[in-house]
Amino acid sequence: MVNTVGSCENKHWQKKWLCLKKDMTLTSLQRSFIIGSLLGDGTMRVGERGINANFKIEHGLKQKEYVFWKYEILKNLVYTEPKMSMRNDPVGNTYAKSWWFRTIRHPIFTEIYNRFYTRDGYRVGRKIVPEDIGTNLDAFALAVWIMDDGCYSNGNIDISTYSFQLSEIHLLQKVFERNFNVRIGYHKDRDKGYRMYCNKSETQKLVRAICPYIVPSMMYKIGSH
Repeated sequence: MVNTVGSCENKHWQKKWLCLKKDMTLTSLQRSFIIGSLLGDGTMRVGERGINANFKIEHGLKQKEYVFWKYEILKNLVYTEPKMSMRNDPVGNTYAKSWWFRTIRHPIFTEIYNRFYTRDGYRVGRKIVPEDIGTNLDAFALAVWIMDDGCYSNGNIDISTYSFQLSEIHLLQKVFERNFNVRIGYHKDRDKGYRMYCNKSETQKLVRAICPYIVPSMMYKIGSH
């Protein structure tokens, strides 16, 4: 027997979301958060036959609290709460891999997608650093980026920037100095790409800028526990 009640509820739910989607906008906090995430681990995608992009967050099992913190920021743009991603090992055993969620598809994400990704027809290109990144990289966005890709060791912070080209590293150096008065260097990490890093004095300035926004479970990223 068909569950007509469930079907009606589902149709009502879809109509409700369609109405809400028309009026959706990003708050300044949400936009800043997405900018920081895209410099880090966040990803966007437009389907092969899709028109608009969505935004996806995924982190390891130990970062569940961090994923749910991110969800709280974007939950008015997300259909369902974060879920565990399951995988099968070579012998067929199922195991939990990560926590993740994704937003709805919407023009507000497409606009950001077009700034952060190269695109050739339906083929998605690489993630890039927009030339105007300095207008969006505030302390909150930087904190998200550091929580995603930063590493603290012996009083220094470095950032994994393997996917960025050298010209983009140079652009980010200028933005760090202009927006945060932080001088940041870089080095080639074998064949992986480039990593950006701060010495101890510049790390202290960086930490002062982003500390108010660091999630408790991620304080180790700035040398606190």
